[in-house]
Amino acid sequence: MAHRLRPVGLDFVDTAPVRLVFAQEISASPEAVFRALNDDVAGWAEWFAAVKRALPIDDGAGRDIRLVGGGRFRETIIAAKEAEVYAYRVDVTNAPGVRALAEEWRLIPAGTGTRVQWTFGADGTALFRLAVKVGRAGLGRAFREAVTELDRRLARQKQG
Repeated sequence: MAHRLRPVGLDFVDTAPVRLVFAQEISASPEAVFRALNDDVAGWAEWFAAVKRALPIDDGAGRDIRLVGGGRFRETIIAAKEAEVYAYRVDVTNAPGVRALAEEWRLIPAGTGTRVQWTFGADGTALFRLAVKVGRAGLGRAFREAVTELDRRLARQKQG
């Protein structure tokens, strides 16, 4: 059953009771990474293995995300600054125990490429918070694999 979460702003990723931060450098430029995150929402399903389907909604102000395994998220974009940051909060989900959730993708120039930093901020029941902490290694692995595949995808697009 879907339930509505507490609306949060961009500051939540810095103040959330549970914060997970992962980073990886890739060869793609910050501009290319930003376009993939912001302009090609449907493309997320092609490079982020956990994403089964991603659709822009509300004239691009939000996203409808379906995960492999049945997770569903209706999101609002809370920051989209070209080549710098892309962030969203979850408004409605079927995930149990979550009360608030926001994610930030920070894009930092690194030589000719980008240091992609993903911050996952969450609040929920004690059991939910524990599950997120226990799942940290898996979320980190999913992030690294996704960003590596995104980099490959962007390199292929640049060549073709």
